[in-house]
Parts: sequence; structure tokens; C-alpha cells
Amino acid sequence: MENLERVFHKAMINVYERAREECNYKASYFLQMVSEHGGLEAAKRLIAANKPSNGFTKLWEFKRLDISVEAVALRPEFAPLFSEEEKSLARKRLQVYGYNPA
Repeated sequence: MENLERVFHKAMINVYERAREECNYKASYFLQMVSEHGGLEAAKRLIAANKPSNGFTKLWEFKRLDISVEAVALRPEFAPLFSEEEKSLARKRLQVYGYNPA
């Protein structure tokens, strides 16, 4: 795993930890997905899905889309890991749910 991918993987684990600690939400399916496929592949699958994941919806309910996979994927430091289409999908999903990524 390349260095940036490793950093992103850790960021995905951090998404799980922050959701658990800050929202009291245990996203066990998400953690399993990250463990099985790696953070980058898990993020790509979630972003490409036709509808938001249950975890995304839960974070929206908690008003915490700032810690969603989509928001993390749009951070400038992770831009090289995602195609323009993936970034566009992530941005649109966040905007539909009222979160304007920087």
C-alpha cells in the first residue's frame, strides 16, 4: 500500500472512531468493509453506490457530515486518490444533504 493510501486508510479508521466517540454511533459494517477491502476501496465503493449508505444517513441525522467518507475523500491531500467523477459524486451527495464541502 502506498504512503498516501495508508494515510487515507487511517483516516477511514478515524471516521469510525469519531462517529463512535462523538455521535455514539458504532458503524460496524463500515469498519468491517474497511478491514476487508482497505480504506480506499471501501470509500470508492461507498461513493459509487446509487444511494447513500446507512452510515452517511446517520451522520446526516447527527449533523456530522463533516466526518463522512465523502467529506474526507474531498480533502485536498487525498485528491490524487480519486477520479474527477468520484469527487463529483461525493460533492453532489454532500450538497443534496445540505453540506457544502470546502
